[in-house]
Parts: sequence; C-alpha cells; structure tokens
Amino acid sequence: MNKYPVNDSFYDEDRVHEECGVFGVYDFDGKDVSSTIYYGLFALQHRGQESCGIAVSDTKGPKGKVISHKDMGLVNDVFNSEILEQLKGNIGIGHVRYSTAGGSVRENAQPLVLNYVKGTLGMAHNGNLLNAVELRDELSYTGAIFQTTIDSEVIAYLIARERLKVGTVEEAVKNAMLKIKGAYSLIVMSPRKLIGARDPFGFKPLCIGKRDNTYFLSSETCALDTVGAEFIRDVLPGEIVTITQDGIESDTSMMRDETAKCIFEYIYFARPDSKFDGMGVYESRINAGRILAKTHPVEADIVVGVPESGNPAALGYSMESGIPYGNAFIKNNYVGRTFIKPKQEQRESSVMVKLNVLKEAIEGKRVIMIDDSIVRGTTCARIVSLLKHAGAKEVHVRISSPPFLHPCYFGTDIPSEEQLIASGNTVEQVCKIIGADSLGYLEVDRLSEMICGHTGFCDACFTGNYPIEPPTIDIRGEMG
Repeated sequence: MNKYPVNDSFYDEDRVHEECGVFGVYDFDGKDVSSTIYYGLFALQHRGQESCGIAVSDTKGPKGKVISHKDMGLVNDVFNSEILEQLKGNIGIGHVRYSTAGGSVRENAQPLVLNYVKGTLGMAHNGNLLNAVELRDELSYTGAIFQTTIDSEVIAYLIARERLKVGTVEEAVKNAMLKIKGAYSLIVMSPRKLIGARDPFGFKPLCIGKRDNTYFLSSETCALDTVGAEFIRDVLPGEIVTITQDGIESDTSMMRDETAKCIFEYIYFARPDSKFDGMGVYESRINAGRILAKTHPVEADIVVGVPESGNPAALGYSMESGIPYGNAFIKNNYVGRTFIKPKQEQRESSVMVKLNVLKEAIEGKRVIMIDDSIVRGTTCARIVSLLKHAGAKEVHVRISSPPFLHPCYFGTDIPSEEQLIASGNTVEQVCKIIGADSLGYLEVDRLSEMICGHTGFCDACFTGNYPIEPPTIDIRGEMG
C-alpha cells in the first residue's frame, strides 16, 4: 500500500481549474439587478473561488455613475443583504475568479471599472491573453498606469483608448479584439449598453438569456436556469452582441471558419446541467464513461466516481458494462480554498478532510474508480490508497479524458510538462505510481464521439496542437 505525506498540497490543488465566470444583466424595466447577479454568480461559483465582485449602474440616473463591490472569497462570503441593497442599478456585471495570470489579491478581483474621458466602463473577463505582456508595455509607454497585475486590465485599457477614436463602445470592443490574441469571453458595461464578446476561436463560452423584459449574458446556461431566465442562444465565436433598449445587435465580422472551443468544459469545468453549442455537459460525461467501458473493460464488482465530475462518467461506464454503479465517497462540500492545511506533525490527511470512503460499499470488492483527469498524480494516488485502506480488493482507475501532456495557455491552469505525470511516464508507469491495479484513459480520437460528433474544439493539452502559436515566455504569472 502506498503512503503519502500528510502535509502535501490540499486536495483541490492537484485538480485542473478554470479561470473565471462572468455574468451580466440588463433590466429594461429599471429594476435593481444586484441580487440577480448574486444568484447568477452563485451558480457559477465552480468556475472560480478566489474572489468575486459586482458592478451596477442606473441607466436612468446620472450617466457614468457605477457602484461596485468586490473582495476575496466565495460569493456568499463577500456579499450580504446589506451590501446588495446598496448596489442600486438596472444594468450590471458580475465575476468569479480563479487566478491563472496575476496574483490572488483583492486588487486583481473583477469586475474592473474605469473612469475615463468618455465616461465609465465596466468589464468582466474570462480567459487568458497570449500577448498581454507586449500590449501592457505598449500602453505603459504611452501613459497608462495599471492598478492590477492581470491581463484583463490590458483589455479594459485598450477598449477605453479605442473608444476615443470611434463613435460607439461596441466599435471600441471590436478594435480592441483586433489587437488582443488569446482566449476570452467579455462582458462590457457602458452607461446604456451591455456588450458581450467571444474570441474568434471560441475558447471560452458565453450565452444569452431572457426573462420577461430582462436580458442576460452568462458563462454557462446553469446560471440562466438559476435566475429563471430562458436560454436564447450561445454567443458565437468571434461575435460581438450589443444589448440596448432597442434589443440585441450582432456583429459577426470577426468570425472565422475554424474554432477551438475548450473540450475540458465538457469533461470537467462546467456544471453538469449546462449546455454548450447544443451539447449537454451531463450527456457528454455519460458518453465518456460508455466509451471507457468499451475501450478499457475490466472485470469488477462496482463502479464509483470521484465527486463530482467523475460521477456521470462512472454512471456511463456502469450502463455500458452492466457492472453496478455505487457511491464510495462522502465529500465535504464546506471546505473552501482558504482551508488551513495540516501541519507536518498532524495526522490528518488533506484528502481525507475533503473525501472519506464508505468502507461498507467497497470492502472486499473489485472497484473501478472513474475520475476526470490526472494532473500531477498525487491526488489520484491518495484516493487509490484510501480505497485500498478501506478494504478494496482491487482498484482499476479509468480517466474520462486523455493524458495531460502539454500546458494550457488559454485560461486553464494545466502546469508545465515537467509537472504533468503523464508527460514523463508511460501509462503503465503512471499506473504503478498511483498504486492502481490497472489504468485506462479516454483516447484522443474518441473526444468527438464524447460530444456526439461535434468538432472545432481545442485538445492542445492532450496533443500539443495549439490553435494559436504558444508564447515563448511564461504568461501565467504576475505582470507588472
């Protein structure tokens, strides 16, 4: 049985994290939207747990007056009824953040609010720019003074600067998009407009919703469901949508034939009740499990998933193989990112604080354990060890994604190759390292089958086939 130090990284630190979630609301009837944004962000909390914020404005009030509040922590930690009551306005944007570029400090929390000669601009960004360092240097040499170390501020400055040259905010957004390179979905708030934009490759999702006389922009459809809004459609890759009292206008001039939507939205990032481009996330994870059962069968007594994203894939494996599906883990959902890690001399395991094994469910059984990915391997090894310590006769690990072999530069914190266990080891070697009896990954050429034949997705973290030439410098740290 493998033994692992109790003072290693906390459970979630060996998982893959999305960078951010964005949410925007425009109520044409003039009602306050702060509480609606709060609930939308609550639904998007899985996309970022480090910081969050809300910025609102009254379209019928003084032009350019924006009220905002942001801080470190979860949505329900940062906001309460008193704070929301002070955020008066019928147009607003919200943001939840997990940092992949720029430090985890309050100054880097979003939305960003800029006051400039044309008025006020609010912006929320999900993604990562490849040329942020060059653009930041260029803007700094011409007088820009940056208040944060995040690439999002570069976009905001570009939009503000371009607005001085053109007649509308949406034109400024378009001109900024011509200069930035990378992954982004943006929600921009001007005094009378709500603008959504998605990069031409469509790396990051963005959708439109409507409830009565209120329009929404959101990273995922699950947030629309939470606030009782009807899903209208996805914002298309390269599209800019402008929401005003006159309705929705669309600019598709930056669209391209080839797209590179992040495949990991379907595997792990998104909530299972979300849909992207007509494909349900839950269905895709069921499909992944079915494919694993066909390509990596094994005799066993029970199929279990590592909560939460592993559960649908485990169910799919069970449905295809006929092996009973069961629950082997109890997850403590109340452990946040600020959890105090056990000290060296303490006996408590970080993983055991987050996950505990139902001994009665797996004792004496051959277990198939389904997880969404293996990054460094430490977490997977600990979980295998927990199952065997609880009495599992065999533990066969099946992963509902291909092996991570390359870093991501588009807003996902997949680390450098030397930190990826699969990059320097064969499948057999990884299997031995994590202490499993067998190991099988979803094959790269089955990813399209997982999403029912859809194409145009990015699989660079598995294949190294980057849709955009990767940067020559590390862009995923501090700027400034």
